[in-house]
Amino acid sequence: MSENQLNGRTAALSRKTRETSIQVELNLDGSGRFQIQTGIGFLDHMLAQLAFHGLFDLRILAEGDLAVDFHHTVEDCGLLLGEAFDHALGERKGLVRMAVQYAPMDDSLARVVVDLSGRPYSVIKARWAASEVGRVPISLLEHFLESFALRSRSNLHVRVLYGRDGHHQVEAVFKALARSLCAASRYEPRRLNEVPSTKGALNV
Repeated sequence: MSENQLNGRTAALSRKTRETSIQVELNLDGSGRFQIQTGIGFLDHMLAQLAFHGLFDLRILAEGDLAVDFHHTVEDCGLLLGEAFDHALGERKGLVRMAVQYAPMDDSLARVVVDLSGRPYSVIKARWAASEVGRVPISLLEHFLESFALRSRSNLHVRVLYGRDGHHQVEAVFKALARSLCAASRYEPRRLNEVPSTKGALNV
């Protein structure tokens, strides 16, 4: 693993294994610009939603062993993107820290609750309308979210309230995740120099 912490709330990370080679650049205070190329069309589409609706500038270039299956690429993108958020958040001083957002997508409605607590945990509850979307298994998309929560050191609670179309359900989740991350990572003006915890620290 190599990394280069840039100025401000940004991060540039890379990950190279025998299975994948991935580069991620993230600016938390961006305008929603994105360049996403993972070789998996549906994952590109969802990561674009995350960047655009979260107002994050995001660049992800990934090459993986797609001839085997999508698992390693999806998992490693979740891990590295989570690490990028963790690095860009720094000491997490002054953050709003917690946020809840709903997002509709036609027939579907999702709720995502985020706590940038420094403690990794994820709960995903859904009655999915499909077993895969865009040739990506739903179980693997859940694993992406779990991997992101783990490496971003965040609590992530996802609930799909209802929906008839699997694509719409997943897209609602990523849009709600984008908005909740955007809200939670903003600064609270009344607490700019304080870690938002009664313990005085955000760590595991």
